[in-house]
Amino acid sequence: MKKLYLQTYGCQMNQYDSERIAQILGRMDYERTEHIETADLILLNTCSVRDKAEQKVYSALGRWKELKDRREGVIIGVGGCVAQQEGVNLLRRMPHVDLVFGTHNIQKLPQMLEQVRRSQSRPVEIAFYRDPSYMDDPEGRTRVEGAKAFVTIMQGCNKVCSFCIVPHVRGREVSRPSAKILVEIEALARQGVKEVMLLGQNVNSYGKTSPGELSFAELLGRVNDVAGLQRIRFTTSHPQDLSPELIEAFATLNKLCEHLHLPVQSGSDSVLTRMRRGYTRDEYLTRIDRLRQRCPDVALSTDIIVGFPGETDAEFADTLEMLRQLEYDEIFSFMYSPRTQTVSAKIYDDDVVDEIKKDRLQEVLRLQKEISLKRNRQGIGNVEEVLVDGRSRLKNGQVMGRTRTNRIVNLTGEETLVGSLLPVRIIGATANSLIGEVITAERVSDFQSEGEMA
Repeated sequence: MKKLYLQTYGCQMNQYDSERIAQILGRMDYERTEHIETADLILLNTCSVRDKAEQKVYSALGRWKELKDRREGVIIGVGGCVAQQEGVNLLRRMPHVDLVFGTHNIQKLPQMLEQVRRSQSRPVEIAFYRDPSYMDDPEGRTRVEGAKAFVTIMQGCNKVCSFCIVPHVRGREVSRPSAKILVEIEALARQGVKEVMLLGQNVNSYGKTSPGELSFAELLGRVNDVAGLQRIRFTTSHPQDLSPELIEAFATLNKLCEHLHLPVQSGSDSVLTRMRRGYTRDEYLTRIDRLRQRCPDVALSTDIIVGFPGETDAEFADTLEMLRQLEYDEIFSFMYSPRTQTVSAKIYDDDVVDEIKKDRLQEVLRLQKEISLKRNRQGIGNVEEVLVDGRSRLKNGQVMGRTRTNRIVNLTGEETLVGSLLPVRIIGATANSLIGEVITAERVSDFQSEGEMA
């Protein structure tokens, strides 16, 4: 077996793509290794959503040059969003890189590797495709390890927000046929998968560019009927596409987890306009209010950008007020950085100085830490259904899992519990996670009678 070292930066879509890469190359007798020094093939699956992520790519590639110089025959390749964005420029900047493949071209890796070996050429594949079959496994196989799995249902985005590189590196929206998606999920369920995460850059616009296809809410309904499956999640959503139909799905589909990641980016109408987000603050709040009316226990997470061009103190204050008003369970916050090809980089000066950006980011993080701690403490005493993911990062002898509302729970237990759905009583909380104890079936009945089962 040849050795494959595969490093991944970025979102769940990149993680899913890396799983596909490993599966495809496994059929070519490549075995994954965690030791880069022993690898015959080194691949980096990249993210370019923010400048920091892109710079990490070049830093890693720079370190790997010395390794390639020491070991004859090592092949180095770059895939993902930076590869899509830079194409042949990556080869010019990094002469030791052997191949570059974009976000639509994972299935071409076997042929590209053969080109490198036979002709010592340096292939670049960065074409976009409108036929969604590029997202399918070339051999139609579905293999997974563990109780959770990602399933891509669409790629690309048609929104063209002024700050966002995604349409340039993932292309326009393309939805996979629902029939193929359901076959894949049914196969996963037969292999013991309990939870699927449906993936797309704007997942709740699924089917809109495919005449006659199911809507996203209808697709969720079909997935909900898959025998053996117990949990459904999805990411990422755009507020414009949080339809009444989708809101109703949270109220009626028993397998759809009570968690929604809905990026707001800013709480200021004027900033949202410059961002070209397509909604106002009030429109966003109205959608959240309707969702909470139909699904009161829903947990919310969001993305926040601070220091967008022209952001004033008053506009930033609107974002802080948004956080106080909605009390998100979790946020992902970032300092604005201009991205090549985006509208904001072309028409706006990056005029908020770094020190102000850093101060605003810290203020957002401090406020959210208070909110997250408050909301997590509200769950102490409840019994939650937890799907155990793996070993805890905090303490030996503990495992960790997630509630239906996507909260991390650490609890004492052996790794044999991984993959199990367990009733867990919450006995403590921090801003980042919960502390729980597994309870017996008899004790679950006691808590249910007391009305504490979440």
